[in-house]
Amino acid sequence: MNTKIQPLLTQLFESWSGKKADLFLSLAQAGSYRKYFRIIGEGQNAIGTYSADRKETEAFLYLSKHFHQHQLPVPKIYAENVDNDVYLQEDLGDTALFNLLPHGGQGYSEELVGIYKLVVEQLAALQIKGSEGLDYSICYPKDAFDEESIFWDLNYFKYYFLKLGQISFDELALEKDFKTLADYLLQADSNYFMFRDFQSRNIMLRDGQPYFIDYQGGRKGALQYDLASLLFQAKANIPHDIRKDLLHHYMDAVEEYIKIDREKFEIHYYGFVLIRTMQVLGAYGFRGLYERREHFLKSIPFAIRNLRWLLDNITLPIEIPELKKALEQVTTAERFTPFDRQKGSKSPLIITINSFSYKSGYPKDETGHGGGFAFDCRGIHNPGRYQPYKKLTGRDESVIAFLKEHSTMSTFLDNVYFIVDESIKNYIERSFTNLTISFGCTGGQHRSVFAADSLAKHVQEKYGVKVILNHIEQEKKNWKN
Repeated sequence: MNTKIQPLLTQLFESWSGKKADLFLSLAQAGSYRKYFRIIGEGQNAIGTYSADRKETEAFLYLSKHFHQHQLPVPKIYAENVDNDVYLQEDLGDTALFNLLPHGGQGYSEELVGIYKLVVEQLAALQIKGSEGLDYSICYPKDAFDEESIFWDLNYFKYYFLKLGQISFDELALEKDFKTLADYLLQADSNYFMFRDFQSRNIMLRDGQPYFIDYQGGRKGALQYDLASLLFQAKANIPHDIRKDLLHHYMDAVEEYIKIDREKFEIHYYGFVLIRTMQVLGAYGFRGLYERREHFLKSIPFAIRNLRWLLDNITLPIEIPELKKALEQVTTAERFTPFDRQKGSKSPLIITINSFSYKSGYPKDETGHGGGFAFDCRGIHNPGRYQPYKKLTGRDESVIAFLKEHSTMSTFLDNVYFIVDESIKNYIERSFTNLTISFGCTGGQHRSVFAADSLAKHVQEKYGVKVILNHIEQEKKNWKN
């Protein structure tokens, strides 16, 4: 962390609140390069933000104040020091809509669908009421989602997904189809605020009400884009009947403000679903295929599933043959197909995963194969340094939240997965019987326990092989694993 950021934000917090900043915690980064911090002091708290992109900061501050004046659900801006690229905003808590998404085959409950209905109602308000009197010249990096913006997204998809994914295409013919798609999208009414990245991670829930964050890339555009972003978010995996219901609920909400041709609106909507899906795959290509971040790699099959549904169920009133050809290849490419877990479950491979304390030394190899990987977690921010966490372990919810939000654990694990995945696939192919992977930290209590649990889950979900999990220091205390 830049050593200047903490003093600047601390000074801004204490000047705003009149309280001493007692706790300053880094929040985990997601898909941006902005840095976020939770600052707490004597009953006051705020989110401190640092962004080196001055124009982006100015756009966010302007939009926040404008929306707040229109009583729209966005965080308040408490204080700012734009000359030093820092500002304070309201702390909306830790519960994002993404946290409520079902996992492990669970369905969408009536309660969750009800929250989505609230979200699309507030989205319509933000887009339409929020556009009233808005000075789009301050938006960044563009004032509107115009042809140039559309081509940025399409080329992002071409260079970071098609090319990195080794999908073949005729570049000239593809560019022609991009122009056809762009012309079609620009026929939609584009006189409203377009959030740009409207998805469940950017929707916070507090007291049952949704609040929106991270709209700094917003600009003038079509209503359909943000709805497509929300309902076709890859890992949200919303069932198609619920998507359809939410589309109609959203159109009802829009008609509280303006008249629309619902049939024409819906046809254009699926064009925006297509470009948003391609934009997302471009982002997954950059973050996953290029930067090797596991979260984005895992999301690729979900986005491809959306793409497959579009190709099978929606016919746009335009001819884009080369683009369709490339998209068909994407949906059938073997490299994007998840590993065959049945193959893994039949493998003789047993993966032993340990957490240990460096004070006690490396775990003894009991398999006779000489051990395997050992990863040092001691460079990760240690929750054990703070009194509330001293008697807890890496399995307690507050420790897990700390490691996810206030440390580089996620990036560390992405690198671990990248390294060990190659060996696991190789060992399965060669019918090897044992691989040991160990995580060490100072006490074998917080960081190494969480890392070992995370890898065990990753391996079981991705490969289906047998895993033996040992938490050596904790089991010495008669801890039931």
